[in-house]
Parts: sequence; C-alpha cells; structure tokens
Amino acid sequence: MRYRELGATGLKVSELGFGTIPILSGHVPVLPQYYSPDEDTAVAIMKKAFDHGCNFYDTAILEEYGDAEIKLGKFAKTVDRNRIVISDKARFYGGGDIYREVIRSIEHLGTKPDIYFVHQVDESNEDEVFGSSGALEALYDLKREGKIGFTGIASHYYSVLYRAAKDPRVDVLQGSGNILERGMLDRIREEETFRNKGFILNKVYAAGLLIGPFSVPELIGGILEYPFSTALLGIGTFEQAEEAFAEEYKQVHFSFEEVIERLKGSFEPIECDRCEKCVCPFGHEIHTSFRQFNYFHLGKEHWAVGKLKMDLEKTCEHCRTCSEKACMKECGRNLYIPGEIERILKLVKAYGE
Repeated sequence: MRYRELGATGLKVSELGFGTIPILSGHVPVLPQYYSPDEDTAVAIMKKAFDHGCNFYDTAILEEYGDAEIKLGKFAKTVDRNRIVISDKARFYGGGDIYREVIRSIEHLGTKPDIYFVHQVDESNEDEVFGSSGALEALYDLKREGKIGFTGIASHYYSVLYRAAKDPRVDVLQGSGNILERGMLDRIREEETFRNKGFILNKVYAAGLLIGPFSVPELIGGILEYPFSTALLGIGTFEQAEEAFAEEYKQVHFSFEEVIERLKGSFEPIECDRCEKCVCPFGHEIHTSFRQFNYFHLGKEHWAVGKLKMDLEKTCEHCRTCSEKACMKECGRNLYIPGEIERILKLVKAYGE
C-alpha cells in the first residue's frame, strides 16, 4: 500500500480508503448490492483491509449510513487507534445541528473523529454552511475544542469545493469522480487553490455500476494520476476487501474516448464527463440528468428514472425555447444539449409505458 499526504494536516493516509456504506445492516437505494454483515463480520472485514495497509475509514451518522458508524467504532477498538484515520460526516447545515451530531458521533465511535465533514453541501445550502453561524464555523470551534481533529466539506459540486478550498477554516475536501465522471477531477488538477487541502475521492466505482464494463484494477489504476489524498472504495465483503487492498495498483490511463467506446458495447452513452461547466440560466442540473441517463443503462433503472422525472418536462421545454444556449458554449465535449435532453425524456416516457 502506498501512502499520501492529507493536505496540510500532517497525516499520511493510505492511497485507498475504506468506504463503510456496504457494511451497514439494512438497505441503501443507491447501492446495487446489499451485504448487511453482522457486527463481528463487519469488524473482521475492516480488519482484513487494515492488515493489507488500509488506514483510512470513512463513515457517516446513523441516519445516513445506518449502523456503519457503530461498527466502525467497534473496529477502532481492535487496533492501535493511532494507526488509523477516521472521517465522519453529517448532512446538517446549521451550527447548532452539526455540533449536536459531532457529539453523537463521538459517542457512537467511542473516539473522536480525525476529520468531520459537512455532507452534501450544494448551492441551496452553502451560504448557510459557510456563514458565521453555520456548520463550518461550528466544526472550526469543535476543532479548537479538541473534539475533532480537522474540518471538512463534502460536495458533488465543483463550485462548492472551490469555495471550500479558498476558506482557511477548511482542512479537507471530499468530492466524487471516476474514469467516466472525470470532469471535476480535471478541473481540480488544474486549479492551484486545491493544493493545500487534503482531498478525499469517492465514487471510484460509481456505486459499483462501472464494475463489469471495467475491472477493479482498471477503475483504480485509472484514477491514480489525479491529486487526491485517498480514494474511497465501498467494501462489503471479505472478497472485495481482498481484491481492493491486497495488491499495489499500477497507474493506467484511459482517454475519455476510450471509456465511452467501452461503454458503447452495451448502450449509447451520453458523452458527458461532468465537468459542471454547463450552467443553465433556468437552474437545471444538466450534468446530473446526463449522469442518471448513463446510470439507467448501467443497471439502476428504477432509481435513475425516479431522479430523472423531477422537472424533466420543464427542462425539456426550456431547452427548446432557450436562445442563450450558454450551456453549449461552455461544454467541453461539444454536446448538443437540447437533443440529449429530448433523448432522456423519450427514455423516461418509454419506461413508464
């Protein structure tokens, strides 16, 4: 296992980290498979990863990740606590709420988190999060009180992560990307502002959906060129832990065109890398719709259609009548966006028939 610096925190973390969603007991609709190991089995799976050199473990509060937080706490008691790094997170945006959740997390883990993230920050809540009485300021206070090690912002949006990268109160960022959805990673690599922050990468497997068209060594090797600190892998079985952590992966490079060509073996993907430059004057998240279209064909039909149905008719109407076409002017892939939105609408209508 190789190790990388976690920004300016002074911590060194394993290049590959353990994402704990799959070890929860219950049901998470974004996952293609459910493992629900009991507590002893979950602890043993995390220990297997640890024995292969993994020292970074990421979780979230019970309402988001079920009992994974408690299972991680049980695991932490079986190893030298100084040899692992624990990150936790909660989807609360006000200072009082996040303060309460950190105290709860400490109780569930039985130890203080090394990093605590405000989870799922987006344009609708970022002003509250970054404000004087918001969640980030509370985390900053908790850090000074010694209740957490470092502060973090987790988001799927480049604009939010860029804002966090410029904020001196933020120590670590968490964002998503993989060999298909690489646009945000490319932008982060080019922007010097991100260099002093630790960066945790998630969705390397795209919730498992890219496993099949690509092998695990290809998916991991394909992201090693990017400047992240650790890449989280969702692990739910002994076999997955062995496959993910037992070997040292070599960097491989896939051009975006090569990735698209591989996917064309089973469907005609929308050739979007989710750079998020396609800002719509009507506020529609074009890149998210494109992502759900591709996810539909990669095995998440019902879940993807549920996401796509939201405002799709209105989006399509706006695309037809929009004269600015600002989204197309910024699209690095030169996509004809109104045509792709029409294709998504046809898919959703056909699915409901």
